[in-house]
Amino acid sequence: MAEGRDDPEVFWVDPKHRGIIPLDGFHISRSLARTIRRTPFQVTLNHDFAGTVACCADRDETWINDTIFALYQQLHEMGCAHSLELWDGEDLVGGVYGVTVGGAFFGESMFSRRRDASKIALAYLVAHLHDCGFTLFDTQFLTPHLASLGAIEIPRTEYHTRLEDALVVKADVMSRPLPDAYSVAQRNTQTS
Repeated sequence: MAEGRDDPEVFWVDPKHRGIIPLDGFHISRSLARTIRRTPFQVTLNHDFAGTVACCADRDETWINDTIFALYQQLHEMGCAHSLELWDGEDLVGGVYGVTVGGAFFGESMFSRRRDASKIALAYLVAHLHDCGFTLFDTQFLTPHLASLGAIEIPRTEYHTRLEDALVVKADVMSRPLPDAYSVAQRNTQTS
């Protein structure tokens, strides 16, 4: 991370408590499931990685500086960083990107320019990661938004154990096509 857009320094983050999304515990409300089934957006994988990172950084305060942007682009070109995008026609309106190592996906940032776009992007990503054999979705920190979707916080030692286990898993986001809207909506719909 960087302290801000103009800070040239980059530092590593290893918080005492780590946010994760259990791949079998993502919560989709019934209203969000209805929205997903209506398929308001086209969903793509790795169609515009640089655009997704740029949109994630397009805010008043960001930790994504030029160095981080360039490093993530290099990781993407190596096949280690991926983006899931939501499109409204020609407009990129939501998305999430992260880095993969073994069976771990490290979610780095997401953005939303339409109602529910980030939730829909996460719902597709969680379903896709699960289908592709991933075992860990690291969010670094737990936010109220992520908690409402089923993310939890675990102690650093437990996180390191889960990470160790995930690193030996052979998973690949490109091994399967993205799931369809119906599958995503059905997977973890809450009854309340």
